[in-house]
Amino acid sequence: MAKVKNNHKIFIVEDDTWYRNFLSYTLQLNPDYEVVSFENAKDCLNSLHQKPDLITIDYSLPGINGSDLIKKIKEIDDQVQLIVISGQEDINTAVNLLKLGVFDYIIKNEDTKTRLMNSVQNALINNLLKTEIIELREDLGKKYDYAKTIIGNSDSLKKTFSLIEKAANSKITVSVTGETGTGKELVAKAIHYNSLRKKAPFVAVNVAAIPKELIESELFGHEKGAFTGADARRIGKFEQAIKGTIFLDEIGELDLNLQAKLLRVLQEREITRIGSNNAIPIDVRIIVATHKNLATEVQEGRFREDLYYRLLGLPIHLSPLRERGNDVIYLAKHFIDESVKENKTGKITLSNEAQKKLLDYSYPGNIRELKAIVELACVMCDNHVIEAKDITYNSEKSMGSILNQEMSFDDYTNSIINYYLEKYDHNVITVAKKLKIGKSTIYRIMKTDSFQKIYNK
Repeated sequence: MAKVKNNHKIFIVEDDTWYRNFLSYTLQLNPDYEVVSFENAKDCLNSLHQKPDLITIDYSLPGINGSDLIKKIKEIDDQVQLIVISGQEDINTAVNLLKLGVFDYIIKNEDTKTRLMNSVQNALINNLLKTEIIELREDLGKKYDYAKTIIGNSDSLKKTFSLIEKAANSKITVSVTGETGTGKELVAKAIHYNSLRKKAPFVAVNVAAIPKELIESELFGHEKGAFTGADARRIGKFEQAIKGTIFLDEIGELDLNLQAKLLRVLQEREITRIGSNNAIPIDVRIIVATHKNLATEVQEGRFREDLYYRLLGLPIHLSPLRERGNDVIYLAKHFIDESVKENKTGKITLSNEAQKKLLDYSYPGNIRELKAIVELACVMCDNHVIEAKDITYNSEKSMGSILNQEMSFDDYTNSIINYYLEKYDHNVITVAKKLKIGKSTIYRIMKTDSFQKIYNK
């Protein structure tokens, strides 16, 4: 458990002189508490520049009720902890005050002293934990400095950096598109942790990974007993992301029925848990991502047009790795450095031949695939130098990589024959049967200079 720091400043707002003295005496029993008392709300508000850690408030103050005072305090300092002390045991009032952000509601009775001391200690611990979380999020902000964590120097990446900066400096919804493995979540985090919301939560949801029957509860939450198996209240991802950012990955996989509910959330800026009639206002920044073409999905009736335009916002398209040129080498060296640091193997370099081989592949799995290839190469290499022979591609993906490239017909033919020769241990007869061509045709092609160029890579 976090330890409460020394020298916490506590304000007491209480118009009854005897009770004010009683609260002050009680709290000053702890030598770590600096206690300041006020008999009215005005003096308290005028002293908030002193930055108290906690304020106890009498709910029935003259001239202003507790709810109004709490709202005014929160407008000035949203971080201060508040405890209301009241002579009335009113459940509805207590619930409403807790919704306003009050930490506790204490009734004036014989247990007040014990309850107050425990509540103050817990509130200060809560404050400390909140501070630690904010500091951790600030560290994350440094970690997701996009100029350092999104690696490369291509023109397409420079354009991405420019769009990330524009997105981070605004509140606009952002839609990130690109093939699987291009780093869409990394871009979403870069936007969040460089925005004014960086101290609030970043909540990521992979829509495709959640069963259709559970996605509504996952996003919007549910009340206890809302359906079979709902044994307790569940706070949904949108509530968890209040004041922060929610990242909806693979939004193109969202069921049409849920698309209508999401549209309403975006329009009304409020959610309703399953099994509840109470709407909860939400202040959440939306970032969505998909590898699909949503415009095509709309045309084919799989995605709502009105939701599409709601989510489009600022579009950021991530180019596939095969179109980013020398970024492949920047990334490969970055992954090598990560591997060296993690495995403590000593410096590993990349030979010129290995660099050429990396540049000649089209990476259907994009950055994620490159990372796996480089990590394996770091293990397989000798003498701390990665050679071309240490770089291994998944043969099942190689054909896809061939078809993803723009080449002449002859180059396609050469690449396909080379692919099948490697797959079937250079057995020309087997390859001829698989391709349904004569083995003499294969031998003839193999003798050409253009084939030898591919074969010797």
